[in-house]
Amino acid sequence: MVEQEHRGQPCRFGTGDWNIALVGPLPPPSGGMATQTDQLRRLLGQEGVTVELVQSNAPYRPAWAGRLKGVRALFRLIPYCLQLWRAAGRNRLFHVMANSGWSWHLFAAPAIWIAWLRGVPVIVNYRGGEAEEFFRRAMHWVRPSLRRCARIVVPSGFLEQVFISRSIEVTVVPNIIDLSRFSISPEDSRNADGRGDAPRIIVTRNLEALYDVATAIEAFASIRSRYPDATMHIAGEGEERQRLEQHCRRLGISDAVHFTGRLSHEQIAALYREADLMLNPSLADNMPNSLLEAMASGVPVVTTDVGGIPYLVEDGVHALLVPPAEPGKMAAASLAILDDAALRHRLVQAGRELVEQFTWNRIAQRWACVYGDVLGETSGEAA
Repeated sequence: MVEQEHRGQPCRFGTGDWNIALVGPLPPPSGGMATQTDQLRRLLGQEGVTVELVQSNAPYRPAWAGRLKGVRALFRLIPYCLQLWRAAGRNRLFHVMANSGWSWHLFAAPAIWIAWLRGVPVIVNYRGGEAEEFFRRAMHWVRPSLRRCARIVVPSGFLEQVFISRSIEVTVVPNIIDLSRFSISPEDSRNADGRGDAPRIIVTRNLEALYDVATAIEAFASIRSRYPDATMHIAGEGEERQRLEQHCRRLGISDAVHFTGRLSHEQIAALYREADLMLNPSLADNMPNSLLEAMASGVPVVTTDVGGIPYLVEDGVHALLVPPAEPGKMAAASLAILDDAALRHRLVQAGRELVEQFTWNRIAQRWACVYGDVLGETSGEAA
């Protein structure tokens, strides 16, 4: 049983009938919100919480509806809303994983309003590095839904500031990292000195414009001038893949860049274990799981300094931070790590210490307090 001191009393899982509807996406693709939804469902179940998943990205039925652009959203939205309505009749609480843009309008907002209509309290777990721009455009649409929420939870100090600037109170509960999956073990083939003249560099982001993988590719081309036997593995899928493959051909590095497509949980963990350096070139971000996974796996990181990343890692301590869309600076930071074994060791050690803050043993305590507050069962002995 997990406990945490909260207002002078311990928070506990299992002090009452905690039936929770968890609303959110599941992999694939293995994006941050889908991964967190999947992990939270499993870990809450281990704590004895009854969880009903309402999947916001369930497969289209019939399958051919997914090919009908413009109307396919209706084929997903209608059964989704029906499932929400039924779940509201079976559960005491809605935990809604929410993001910006159309994801908010099509999935988060309907869940909030259906739960409100049925008298079920809602916790909105808001995430997404583009929140500032989205709220600037659409807050007049978003605020009425937020007012129907019992609690708004965000995973980072960055998003906390975005909400506070609009006089909206939030609670911070960070993302979860599974150290049983992403870890350093004695069997790892990578040693403390890396791979010498043949470093293995990875990118683990979806191939979308937001993640600017082209900048990482250009940085890698510069790295190859120093390490001609270096290789890059890009794990992810998306609409940018063909353009990125063409970009590699123009730079003359296609033989050294491997597009793996989507990988399973086990495959992505193995990729980290074999890596010497991870590049994160995103243009907007909140609290990327990929950084936590790399640090947990003992992989040094070069990342852009956008959004919530400076709230998560300190430049020169846990990772090296560079401005977005500047491949030259990303390459220079990468070479600084590859050329300096002492720097690599410091980053790996500090990164590993940092991710210990995001294990389930730590984060579960916070969720126990949030659920207990909303359900009015925060403190007291187990029933």
